[in-house]
Amino acid sequence: MKSIKQAALLLMASLFFYQSQAQMEKTVMVGGAAMYPSKNIVENAIQSKDHTTLVAAVKAAGLVETLQSAGPFTVFAPTNEAFDLLPEGTVPTLLKPENKKMLTTVLTYHVVAGRLDAKELAKMIKAGNGKAELTTVAGGKLWVMMDGKNIVLKDEKGGMAKVTISDVYQKNGIIHVIDHVVLPK
Repeated sequence: MKSIKQAALLLMASLFFYQSQAQMEKTVMVGGAAMYPSKNIVENAIQSKDHTTLVAAVKAAGLVETLQSAGPFTVFAPTNEAFDLLPEGTVPTLLKPENKKMLTTVLTYHVVAGRLDAKELAKMIKAGNGKAELTTVAGGKLWVMMDGKNIVLKDEKGGMAKVTISDVYQKNGIIHVIDHVVLPK
């Protein structure tokens, strides 16, 4: 009986510690789930119900290990709705094994080396007289600018995406949720 009480106390203490740690972390809600700064980009993204298409694409492209590495990375993460705005059939076509190279290019076009939070992006925009150029992991260019109080991206094809949730801190970088998929040339 004594060991059962000790086990129960230990379990309660563990739960209290876990809840205390979770409360100490500054989380952001994305897709109905808390994003924890102590977790990596993939660990958090798989919890977001708004990013199931992105997660499926990352898996299909074989980028899970890369996005779990030390980084740091800045990821502009399109929502499921953003993928739905692409022409019909685009996502299923990209997810086919024979299109892995193209999928990888599209996904890595959403990633920039380094940890660029909204404050840093705003500084870069100001220093660039209203526009900053970013080089993506894919080797392409993205331009970041302000539209009122919103940070927006312009891709190489002239497409625009608005950051809808900024500064989702990760152990290995930062995520900014965007409302459109950005595309390289």
